[in-house]
Amino acid sequence: MAQSSSSRASGALRPVAPSSAASRPGGHTGRTGGGPRPTDYGVHLKEKQKARRIYGVLERQFEKNFELASKTTGVTGAILLQLMERRLDNVAYRLGYGESRAKARQIVTHGHLQVNGKDVAIPSFIVKAGDKISWKEVSRKTEMFKLISAGLGKRGIPRWLRPSSDGASGEVAALPEPADIDTIVDTRLITEHYSKR
Repeated sequence: MAQSSSSRASGALRPVAPSSAASRPGGHTGRTGGGPRPTDYGVHLKEKQKARRIYGVLERQFEKNFELASKTTGVTGAILLQLMERRLDNVAYRLGYGESRAKARQIVTHGHLQVNGKDVAIPSFIVKAGDKISWKEVSRKTEMFKLISAGLGKRGIPRWLRPSSDGASGEVAALPEPADIDTIVDTRLITEHYSKR
């Protein structure tokens, strides 16, 4: 007892066990990093930007496709991805005409391709079932085409596209179904982003 009185007199304090909240990283919430919790808007925006980066499109182009998808019967998010897949630059990429969508876009803008026998140099051109995409005759004689055709088959071609045996053309056999699209984005978040503006 005397020792206890002495401790109190000297002002010594007994150690207090930390509370369960204080002992967790980030305080009572358990969150780390110190930054604010992402808002719903931030999460939705991030997913939209992710999809834009994958397909390499500008905001206005992406928004235009969303508006079209929202006016079409069906699930808006699924239709949006279908429209992005049907862009001519993406179709050229899927057919193996470019190692990336950016390279395929250059092939389109440089005027190397035709759709149903007509010159089309617009990357955002939307193809439909039955359309035939082909290299122009003059472009087939270039070293670039020879290199591209030699590398065809190294990357799988989706079943909704039917390439020719020589790689000089491809047909849109059907419109892509959700199961045919390997782009990993949460279209629900994208739909919510535009619906809450």
